[in-house]
Formats: sequence, structure tokens, C-alpha cells
Amino acid sequence: MATFWKGGVLMELSRRQMIRAGLLGVAGLTAGGTAACGSAGGGSGSGSAKSLSLWYWSGGLSPNVVAAAAKQFKPQATLTASQIGGDFKTKLLTTLNSRHFVPDITGIKGEDMPSMLPHADLFIDLNTLGAKKYAAEYLTWKWDSGMTAGGKLIGFPIDIGPTGLFYREDIFAKVGLPTDPVKVSAAVKTWDDYFALGTEIHKALPKTFLVNNIGSVFSLATAQITSSFVDKNNNFTGDSDAIRAAWDIAIKPAKLGIDAKINDNSWNSAIGNGTLATETGAAWHAQDIEGAAPQDKGLWRVAANPGGPGNIGGSFLAIPTECADPQLAFQIMTWILSPANAARGFTDEALFPSSPATYTMPALTSGDPYFGGQKTIDIFSASAKGNPFQYQAPANAAVSAPYYDQLTDVENGKNPDAAWAAAVSQAKQIFQQQQAT
Repeated sequence: MATFWKGGVLMELSRRQMIRAGLLGVAGLTAGGTAACGSAGGGSGSGSAKSLSLWYWSGGLSPNVVAAAAKQFKPQATLTASQIGGDFKTKLLTTLNSRHFVPDITGIKGEDMPSMLPHADLFIDLNTLGAKKYAAEYLTWKWDSGMTAGGKLIGFPIDIGPTGLFYREDIFAKVGLPTDPVKVSAAVKTWDDYFALGTEIHKALPKTFLVNNIGSVFSLATAQITSSFVDKNNNFTGDSDAIRAAWDIAIKPAKLGIDAKINDNSWNSAIGNGTLATETGAAWHAQDIEGAAPQDKGLWRVAANPGGPGNIGGSFLAIPTECADPQLAFQIMTWILSPANAARGFTDEALFPSSPATYTMPALTSGDPYFGGQKTIDIFSASAKGNPFQYQAPANAAVSAPYYDQLTDVENGKNPDAAWAAAVSQAKQIFQQQQAT
């Protein structure tokens, strides 16, 4: 998944959806292929199958697992699953607020969860359906991300996005660098280690760069800290020492000349022609690298991130208050997200499971042919388990946008200190506007 910024929006989190943006229609998975219309078509009473609907986006769940769930719960329920194209969050909120044709089960994207938590009254508290007994099976930081400050759980974990350093083994070998994932991980423990390695690569191969753009570095650097742009007490923290340190990390590749400055759609060709020797990104990023350069099978490897673990992406399932049968919907939800089915979701859609119990299953422990047979789970499971919990305020995405715009300006020659001052000023204005609405 390419990590580039445009208009302050992080493309890395949604590239897979962007690739499929043409799939704006709705694809039904039950007999007849009709789209679900929520609890408006609810059950007909005792002894009859309940009609339950499920909304998700392309790539949000494994269609194979969803189809299996429809078979598993017959004759208790007729499950109609629909892949919703376009702006999923907007369509979901519009439907929830109208209280018509509301899905009985719905996905919530990880980046959208912070803005959904203030609307928790639109969803059932999953703890009232027995969710607490499952909590120990999931990573604590992920479980807590779907919970309000008052302890209401609205999101049941689907997947996460533990991060790693993807690198071209052949390029590393050509420059005389370590190529084994363990040795590379040891060689890039810090960001400065990583940048020194990139400088060495670029000196030997002037047309090859370390990072695609410095916004992607800032994204991971901010994912590695516990604080963000707005704190739990709703205070602006975009000018904190921690955010400034992440900024300083991000601008170093530009200063060192190891930044490819890719802020457009040329990422695919850059992956395929060797312009990029490395990529930082989430586990699902592997699918995007392979899609961009299938001819490079066996050349890529994965090492641990410089600077420590981080997480980018990952989603949830939720049950709206309009659900026709919440308890049955919860049974279906937990079946779809059981460890065995989560492992299948990883095989089918590269959805990295939120439950550590899956990390020893064959679907995750077998070697990945594209990555030279490497067992990439060794890298990603460590990142998943070590990821710091970071509070995400509803305003966080909007407030953070100016930093990425200003980093692009730095790549175009703007003074980094002036860019920082502008980013903080603009972010504060956005924060104040958000508070006034």
C-alpha cells in the first residue's frame, strides 16, 4: 500500500479501498444477490428464521468466511451480506441517523472509530451481549480502541495493522549490507541507523532511495508514541515534544537526500523499477507491494521497524441499536471473527488477526513465497504485541492533516522550522473550529 499524502489525507490507510473505488455498487452474498436492507426486513416471529443484514467494504472481511457464516446459521437466520462501495463512513452514519434500512451488523474502519465513539448511542454495548468473556483473547490495546471512555464497547476487533520494514534483499546484497531479516532488524534499531543505511544505499545506487516520502515516515513515527494530536482531556497536543520529535525524524530523509518525494500515483512504478529499496508499512502492505511488482517475487523481505513497534489500520464489527436480534447477531459476529476464521481472513484478504491465538496457526506461520519463503509472522506478531496504546480523539485526523501538507512543502524546498510553525498554527485553528461545532 503506497504511503503518500494528498491534501493532508493519509492514502496509506485506504489504498486498497481506493484501488477498488470503482466498486461503488452493492454486492449481495445471499441467494438472489440482493442487497441487505437492515432490520426493516426483520424476523417474522418465534420459530421463523430471522433476516439479518451485514454491511462491510471490499477487503474488510473474507467473503468466503461471510458466505460460510450464512450457511452456519441457517435455519436460525437468513444472513444477507453487502459490500458497500464509496464513502463507507458517510453512508453508514446517514443510514444510522435516518433509522431506516439500518444493517444489523456493520463494519467500522479503524480510522473511523474515533469519530464513531461519540455516537455510541447508535450502537449496542457489546458487553451486554457477553463480549467481556472474549476480551482476554484479543490484544488489549485493540480491544480498548473500540470502547468509549465510559466503558461501552461498540466495536469487536476484526484486524490490526502491525508494521514492519519491507526491503529489497537483492539491493541490500548489491550494496554489501546484511540481507537476513534478523541481521537487518539489528542494523536498523533506531531511525538514525535506518537513515545511515539509506545514505549508504543511495551513495552506491544514486537512482535508489530509502523512503517514498517523508509523510510516510511521520505516519509511522507518530504511531510509535503513546500521545497524539489531541489528548484524552480534549486538549490540543500537536505542539508537544513527542510530536515535534516525530517531525524531526520525518524531515531527516529530505535533508539527507534519501527521499524519493513520491506524492502522487507513481508509487507502483517506483516499486517495480527499484527506485525504492525499502518501505515501512502495515502487514497488509505486503499485498500492495506484490500487486505493484509481481515480477519481484522472492526479492523482498521484512524486518522490524526502526524505532520500535507501531500500528496502522485495522477495523471492527458493531451492532446498531436497530438490530432485529442483537444476541443472534452477536453469535454470528463472534463466529466470523473466531481465531480459525480470522486465520482464513488473513489467507483470503491479508487481514492480520487481532487475536494472538491465531499467530501459531499454519495460515500465519507458513512461509510467504513472495518474501522468499520468510515467516513474516515473526516480525508482525512482535510488532502487534509491542504496539503502544495511543488515544485517538474524534478530531485527531482533521487536526493532523496540516502536518502532512507542510511536510510535502518541505520536500518542495520550504524551511522545516517555518513549515512546523505553519502546521501547528493551522492545526490549532482546525482544533478550535472543531470545538465550536
